[in-house]
Amino acid sequence: MKKLISSLLLSFVVCVLQAQIKDPVKFKTEFNTLSDTEAEIVFTAAIDKGWHVYSTELGDGGPISATFNVDKTSGIELLGKLKPVGKEVATFDKLFEMKVRYFENTAKFIQKVKLTGGSYEIEGYLEYGACDDESCLPPTEVPFKFSGVAKTANAAAAKAEQPEKKEVEKKEEAAPVVSKDTVAMMELVPATTTDASTGIQPAVASGELWKPVISELQALGEEHTQGDMSWIYIFVTGFLGGLLALFTPCVWPIIPMTVSFFLKRSKDKKKGIRDAWTYGASIVVIYVALGLAITLIFGASALNALSTNAIFNILFFLMLVVFAASFFGAFEITLPSKWSNAVDSKAESTTGLLSIFLMAFTLSLVSFSCTGPIIGFLLVQVSTTGSIVAPAIGMLGFAIALALPFTLFALFPSWLKSMPKSGGWMNVIKVTLGFLELAFALKFLSVADLAYGWRLLDRETFLALWIVIFALLGFYLLGKIKFPHDDDDNKVGVTRFFMALVSLAFAVYMVPGLWGAPLKAVSAFAPPMQTQDFNLYKNEVHAKFDDYDLGMEYARLNGKPVMLDFTGYGCVNCRKMEAAVWTDPKVSDLINNDYVLITLYVDNKTPLTEPVKIVENGTERTLRTVGDKWSYLQRVKFGANAQPFYVLLDNQGKPLNKSYAYDEDIPKYIEFLQTGLENYKKER
Repeated sequence: MKKLISSLLLSFVVCVLQAQIKDPVKFKTEFNTLSDTEAEIVFTAAIDKGWHVYSTELGDGGPISATFNVDKTSGIELLGKLKPVGKEVATFDKLFEMKVRYFENTAKFIQKVKLTGGSYEIEGYLEYGACDDESCLPPTEVPFKFSGVAKTANAAAAKAEQPEKKEVEKKEEAAPVVSKDTVAMMELVPATTTDASTGIQPAVASGELWKPVISELQALGEEHTQGDMSWIYIFVTGFLGGLLALFTPCVWPIIPMTVSFFLKRSKDKKKGIRDAWTYGASIVVIYVALGLAITLIFGASALNALSTNAIFNILFFLMLVVFAASFFGAFEITLPSKWSNAVDSKAESTTGLLSIFLMAFTLSLVSFSCTGPIIGFLLVQVSTTGSIVAPAIGMLGFAIALALPFTLFALFPSWLKSMPKSGGWMNVIKVTLGFLELAFALKFLSVADLAYGWRLLDRETFLALWIVIFALLGFYLLGKIKFPHDDDDNKVGVTRFFMALVSLAFAVYMVPGLWGAPLKAVSAFAPPMQTQDFNLYKNEVHAKFDDYDLGMEYARLNGKPVMLDFTGYGCVNCRKMEAAVWTDPKVSDLINNDYVLITLYVDNKTPLTEPVKIVENGTERTLRTVGDKWSYLQRVKFGANAQPFYVLLDNQGKPLNKSYAYDEDIPKYIEFLQTGLENYKKER
């Protein structure tokens, strides 16, 4: 009785609120003939985000079950009961005090019927119930009416007498010429349907949706695919990393010693300067060679894959935490002394250019404890470009910044006298670097967490930890926190004061992010906003689907174009676009209201139900994860392999505009969306 009263009260409230509801469920009804004597009536629903449609046979006292109802029938009989198809969500509903089953995003119900011969007619309706987190629809009907003439037994027999003829006719039909890659795509489609668990049969053949459209993109003005980072950006990042390493205790004290050595070892001042230049060039050669060696040994694609690999990211996270602890004074990390001693003794026993090169190599070994984390972080970041030269460019910038002071002080030796002496200020920089390493360590843990769906480090948790880290850094710079190797001087210099001011202000800046503020300054590092549970921000963009075929079918049913978003959990520029561009009111309105957004993560590590073998460029490969599948789709259908990558499609999978990569120009992005929308309307 209690359940019944609750259900009646809920229905009454819903009827009052019904005027405010915008038809969250849209059904399409089809009559499919299976044979001369059998057919099926198919109801396919497209469900708005946040809503769900209840399944069949939920029992008394619960929500409205989906039921098949007949008002009029002739020449046709029902076979069995209404069958739900797709991925059901089963959960305990506290309101109805019972276990319920429902569908999200899409739903499909099938009723099989028997054709008894001659003319047939059936008229009736599908009744269903739907709810979101706040309200429910009253019992809703989907009417249907089908009629026709069933094939007679004689006709069926006549058809059976000529099976060979029919087979010949089928063979004579012109088959489209497709590439091996297209065939591989078509073979991949069943895995897509299985993974989505929707049971939807798209009106447009899935093979058509997966066909390459590279030539169509070129016809629309496609020139080339932008990489994740420009080479200038990579160089500047490496240069800044080198400047940071320069002021560490491992490098700074070596500068005057080394320059003085070169100037004193030769009576000829010009030769001393030339040796110092050679020393600086040797540093550049060593680090650039290191960058090239890494990509040549592992491969650019392998490094890109490693950037989202769980084990790699966790190991890098732990490495940065260990280095941070070392910088805080817990212990000292050094390479085996015999390595540097061996190289140093070799340098003393040799002469000429080889001697100078070995001295530069000694510097690289001795400074490893300070430069190692910076170099590692740089290489991981640039590996996402998929370019074999990107790490070398990053190392070039790093090495130039590192070698520059050696050559400048050699050219102007008088500068050595005014050079700040090593002391407490260097320890401050070292500890500051430790705090920064601790913050960046969380980024690597976040990438692994997102790629594998662990949900250990959601956005609010990540921000809370960063707020604490940068607040503690600010207190340290003000002298409120002491580490074992800090001196007892309580005076705070002007530089330290301003550094503390910046750090504390940054911590305060991140606080509103705990309630959903976009925080554009940290968008490249923080997890996506959809991972945040408590979010008061209302102008964000969420993808309706993370499955290509499922999203395309939903778009077809709703008569909307599609925006494909190829992204990655470890993609820095993807987060920048989402925070800087998608939050614009006009952009978010276009994406949310005029397009069906399908976000495909190319580094999603969720395993496929079954590995899929494909042939790409004449080579057989195995796709094992969902990310592998979406990466394959991007490469073969669109000829691209970088993220972010945005492409607008019609309901047949054809492009509506040239693609769009990383570019934070909001008017340009709006034009990109509006052009695609206009072209879609022209097609219709």
